Amino acid sequence: MASLYLHIPFCEHKCIYCDFYSIAPQETGENDDLVQRFLSALDREIALRGQEKEFQGTYETIFFGGGTPSLLSPKAVGTILNRLSGSFSISDNAEITLETNPGTVDRAKLRDFKLAGINRISFGIQSFHEKDLRLLTRIHSADEARDGVRNAFNAGFDNVSLDLIFALPGQTLELWKSNLAQALALDPTHISCYSLIVEPNTPLYRMVEAKQVTPLPVDEDAQMYEETMAFLAEAGYEQYEISNFAKPGFKCRHNLAYWSHRNYVSFGPSAHSFWNGKRWWNLSNVVGYTESLSKGHFPIAGEETLTRQQWFDETVYLGLRSEGIHLSLFEQRMQRNLLKEFKSTIDGLLTEDLARIEEDRLRLTAKGYLLCDEICQSFR
Repeated sequence: MASLYLHIPFCEHKCIYCDFYSIAPQETGENDDLVQRFLSALDREIALRGQEKEFQGTYETIFFGGGTPSLLSPKAVGTILNRLSGSFSISDNAEITLETNPGTVDRAKLRDFKLAGINRISFGIQSFHEKDLRLLTRIHSADEARDGVRNAFNAGFDNVSLDLIFALPGQTLELWKSNLAQALALDPTHISCYSLIVEPNTPLYRMVEAKQVTPLPVDEDAQMYEETMAFLAEAGYEQYEISNFAKPGFKCRHNLAYWSHRNYVSFGPSAHSFWNGKRWWNLSNVVGYTESLSKGHFPIAGEETLTRQQWFDETVYLGLRSEGIHLSLFEQRMQRNLLKEFKSTIDGLLTEDLARIEEDRLRLTAKGYLLCDEICQSFR
């Protein structure tokens, strides 16, 4: 199984907490010409990469991320999908996701996205409270968020996900539980819940440094996360990764590919690819990206080949934060027996109910997820 990712780097407005590469053309004095140049460059990158024999094979998932991919027209998305189908072998039942911001789509546009080939919609809602949305500088309202999810189902999508952020400055446990309840009322098939991280070089980071906002204490953050796991489990959602919960049959196959260290090829500025132990990433500059491809060159900014230790560390980390480490497959690939090499560590995790072994997998419990980073360090 392999996957394809496309980074669409445009937003109407850059949110204060976001550290992904994106720009707002209207805020930088650019116009639609930049978007068209980007789309032409993206088409060229896909075509060039598709000519390489190394990347022949079947692709099971496609993911449009950003930025705000839903700012593109359904026609543009359809054109990209056609280019992908002409350059790569796409599975007939491929999962094809479009990240979407409420306020950028209506029922008609969502219907046209579905007709273009999108079969999974992921809404970046973050909160159903207006005060939170203003703090995060989101461009949509709570009503637009609710309408967006309903419109997606009405447009014919049967796989609809939404993202929420907890541990916001000033947020209480009751307000967070209200967010979860309002999300469940919309009956999405998948919910992602992320703790707010203050990333360097973001406006939020500078606000914290200037003491304009105060991050929530760590213990309150942990309490909200514990409540999230219990709340969604009771509602029938399976937690299959630290931040992701799904109804049966609706786990995100694309993200599972990342967490399983499977191969993926990515396109667009700042996009990262991984193939047979080699990782490379594109320039984080849309102008440099377009100029490089206009000359027939891949816009690669850097690359690395994983060492055996990096393979080990990443496999442990990715496995423990998701569905667990497949022990016999791990030994086959790494030539290391995890149960023997880290017997005392694993025995301690089992005794303290931080992990369990099921169906040849070592996986964390809900209690263990709270300490995932520390647990991963114990395997060094």
